[in-house]
Amino acid sequence: MGRVEGKVVLITGAARGQGRSHAVRLAEEGADIIALDACTDIEVAQYPMATVEDLKETVRLVEQTGRRIFSRQVDVRDRAELQNAIDDGVAELGRLDVVIPNAGISVLGPDRPITAFTDTVDINLVGVINTIHATLPHLSETASVIVVGSMVGLIPDRGDPGPMGPGGLGYSLAKSTLIQYVNTLALQLAPSGRRVNAIHPTNVDTDMIQNESVWRLFRPDLEHPTREEGNASFAMIHGMPIPCLDPSDVSHAVVYLASDESRYVTGNQFKIDAGALLKRGVW
Repeated sequence: MGRVEGKVVLITGAARGQGRSHAVRLAEEGADIIALDACTDIEVAQYPMATVEDLKETVRLVEQTGRRIFSRQVDVRDRAELQNAIDDGVAELGRLDVVIPNAGISVLGPDRPITAFTDTVDINLVGVINTIHATLPHLSETASVIVVGSMVGLIPDRGDPGPMGPGGLGYSLAKSTLIQYVNTLALQLAPSGRRVNAIHPTNVDTDMIQNESVWRLFRPDLEHPTREEGNASFAMIHGMPIPCLDPSDVSHAVVYLASDESRYVTGNQFKIDAGALLKRGVW
């Protein structure tokens, strides 16, 4: 315990899923949290986004650990409001040591409009860059930026999106572009002692993938596939015998990259994919 004692961590998309898991796990290890989330639905998405009540639950869970938390509803696409929220959070908690731009959407399917592409890029790529750039003036000398990528970003040749549609192409474009961004920014910040790394999970057991629209992509032969049928298809992606990661599996890597244990680790593309990329021949 205490691996990030006294640090202040900013997390976007903190109301549920991976964001909440990271917030609670880091609080358990001694960090105070700035938790940001839009808490509003995205029109083009086929699943509901987090709610205000979800964000309140993240606050409750962090406070239950005995740590402090600042929360705010804010859309990462709105640079001005995002900057205000970050400035206010840092003013209240006193510093900023770790940034986790986690907010993202996944809008899949060949029948989706072009806004599936644009909204995905705006949130998953531009929103990440907005968050990091807005936090740079506040970062401590040993700060750690942890970008949440995806194993999808490490798969070459996007090509025709096929059944994943324009939203799938936007997701792949955003995640693959973040790889180059992380490497470039890591080199720029290295002389100051600040670090930038990315984690690339496979499917994680959250609302983003556990919904009927995604299950149907994997089981087009079924009109209303179930979670169990979706998971059976997810399992075929991996080298290891699992359908998807638990959010805590990603949070363990986040704690390491947030802590001083990784003080000389920067520009790293950290796979957490249960052997999925190896199975595809991506070395």
